[in-house]
Amino acid sequence: MRYAIYFTPDKHDPLGRVAERWLGRSAFGREVPPPSGIGAFSAAEIAFHTAAPRRYGFHATLKAPFRLAEGKTEDALISALAAFAESREPICIERLALARLDGFFALVPAEPSAELDRLAADVVREFEPFRAPLEPEEIERRSSDNLTPEQLKNLHQWGYPHVFDAFRFHMTLTGRVPAAEAQRMERAIDFFFGPLLLEPLEIGSLALFAEPELGAPFHVKSFHALGGARERKSA
Repeated sequence: MRYAIYFTPDKHDPLGRVAERWLGRSAFGREVPPPSGIGAFSAAEIAFHTAAPRRYGFHATLKAPFRLAEGKTEDALISALAAFAESREPICIERLALARLDGFFALVPAEPSAELDRLAADVVREFEPFRAPLEPEEIERRSSDNLTPEQLKNLHQWGYPHVFDAFRFHMTLTGRVPAAEAQRMERAIDFFFGPLLLEPLEIGSLALFAEPELGAPFHVKSFHALGGARERKSA
């Protein structure tokens, strides 16, 4: 069993619902139709290009997948995440943008957010005691020739290369798309998501995702509204 701390929109959020249809899967466990043909792409092509992110569900990584440290329990992790979320205020991203990162397409903030970067860094530090050290094969799997010395240090110290100064909030929509197909894919995503890409996005929750066994789909184990978001919903 591995766990991860992700941001994913509330299960009723319009962007999240559309992203589930794009990926052909809901991490909340509800039934979603398989990917359909979009623009110049057939249903089979969309299914192929979304296969990698489909397993993880629509999300942004804050604390990358980890096994529990010795002596730590799932209940303790859920309780700690609930308390952490209660102590934090929501963050508003004014607008999302579509970006191609290392070959894959993702939704990213149109403008940098220092608040969001601080939240991500705090999650990494706060939940580090719950993370078991990486096994050698896990280090090898997360390593690549493209890692900078800083990212390689992060991998060994924090279990993931893209933390702190190397962090970039992103919600992945595809696997790596060849350059020859990139423009077609960008048009397909713009068409499918439409004006939702112009709407503000509230980072108003944190979710604990779980992977029952290596390679299995991740699913939402627990969902926690940030303190201010809970107050607004109950008002």
